[in-house]
Amino acid sequence: MKKTEQFPSETSLYEPLSPLDPPLRAVRVFEAIARLGSLNEAAAELMISPSAVSHQLKLLENFLQQRLTHRQGRRLMLSNAGREYYRSIRSAFTVIRQATGHLRDQGRSRQVTISLIPLFGMSWFIPRLSRFIQAHADIDINVVYANHRNYLSDASDLSIRFGSGQWTGYRAEKLISGKMIPVASREFIRLCGYIDSPALLAQTNLVHDEERVSWQQWFADHDIRQFRRDGPLFEDGLLTLAAVRAGLGCGLMREPMIAPWLASGELVKLFDQAVDDGRDYYLCVRQDMELSPEAMALKKWLADEAGRL
Repeated sequence: MKKTEQFPSETSLYEPLSPLDPPLRAVRVFEAIARLGSLNEAAAELMISPSAVSHQLKLLENFLQQRLTHRQGRRLMLSNAGREYYRSIRSAFTVIRQATGHLRDQGRSRQVTISLIPLFGMSWFIPRLSRFIQAHADIDINVVYANHRNYLSDASDLSIRFGSGQWTGYRAEKLISGKMIPVASREFIRLCGYIDSPALLAQTNLVHDEERVSWQQWFADHDIRQFRRDGPLFEDGLLTLAAVRAGLGCGLMREPMIAPWLASGELVKLFDQAVDDGRDYYLCVRQDMELSPEAMALKKWLADEAGRL
């Protein structure tokens, strides 16, 4: 009987611990197939034979009792179930790779890893980063997304988070206010006319960031109960900014995050009155971590830059 090929490792480490735990060796193989789009390329990356890859894929499909792939001519394609499963597991592999790379690189270079919310990184951090690099040319900066809302498994030295400032296991220092002001694009105002009163704004197209409560709070502060509650809802500030810039409507935006577009005139502040939903931008450090001198330098620089606002 032909012997089934195995990974060059202790197989017991990869076996399910309970009937609900998937065979991790097979999950790793499937992730490589889905990411690379090829059984042969997955085999080359994992340094095993294509037949071993096929065996592990079959093992996972049997465990899940669903087909994850199908053949289309000579190509191996993901099934609907396969695409859904890959979407669910790929972020876990990203976290593992980032954590592993961070740990391996820690002793090799003067590197600091910081995790950021996308809007904060694009509009605030990156435009200022050259000043830190010029002052600290010997420090390597590694920037990653803080794309997990509960921030579990964050392997960064520093992280910029958005919320109430309470995260278990972290010390949080308020960095930037999260108060929101109503803004619109210059093109939107050109087409729709200038909005010179809250009552007129209440009749205008609105876009919503994460939820629809913030506009309700802003209008309530101006004794307005009736306003347009429809309009597109976006998952985060980066998408909301794109929608406002595209002229889809007026948005409540956090002023420090849109400063470049206000300065250029692309976006226009409609009113000075801000609304505070209790969330701000915080600089966070794990309580169990002692920061390196490099991380301390970046932490101080971030506080100094925020103090300029």
